[in-house]
Amino acid sequence: MQTFWDQRFAEPGFKYGTTPNAFLRGQAQAIAPGATVLLPGDGEGRNSVWLATRGHPVLAVDYSEVGLAKARRLAQQAGPEVDARLRTQWVDLAEWTPEPASVDAVAAIYCHLDRSIRRDAHRRLAAALRPGGLLLLEAFHPRQLGRPSGGPKDEDMLYTLDDLRGDFAGLLDERFGWEGEVLLDEGPGHQGAAVVTRYVGRRV
Repeated sequence: MQTFWDQRFAEPGFKYGTTPNAFLRGQAQAIAPGATVLLPGDGEGRNSVWLATRGHPVLAVDYSEVGLAKARRLAQQAGPEVDARLRTQWVDLAEWTPEPASVDAVAAIYCHLDRSIRRDAHRRLAAALRPGGLLLLEAFHPRQLGRPSGGPKDEDMLYTLDDLRGDFAGLLDERFGWEGEVLLDEGPGHQGAAVVTRYVGRRV
């Protein structure tokens, strides 16, 4: 998997563009000014760098060193203040445990994990939130299978709302949950009509 993503991110340009995800952009006002944000699986850094431009200290973690290097370059291009707010770390989310109660928000945008590890990884990410902290998640739904607009080709890596509710039960208070069709325009990797799952939860 690491080789797959290193190869994908080694291609010219940015696979998913350099502008932030629309759902994250729409929800960002709920993240308190100056709040520390963890972004698992942020790839080439479009979301983490955007949050850093908004004044947030950010930790972007990913399985691809190539993607993380592009994220750092994107932050450098945005200026020294943005660059100073971004930290990156190579991690395997199947095994990595972030420090409990260490961040104010988690933004998991198209961070697709296999069913065999998804629940445990999600619960570790939720536990990284301080009390009252916010988790935002957007991922492809199983009904996305067969569409050309992006996403894993394995149903075990696609999420329903019920999946997420089970993953976060007892840890997060659901504030928003939705499944449906959106129109994606996120670089060459996410283009066109797609079926996604969106979730917002607050740490209890």
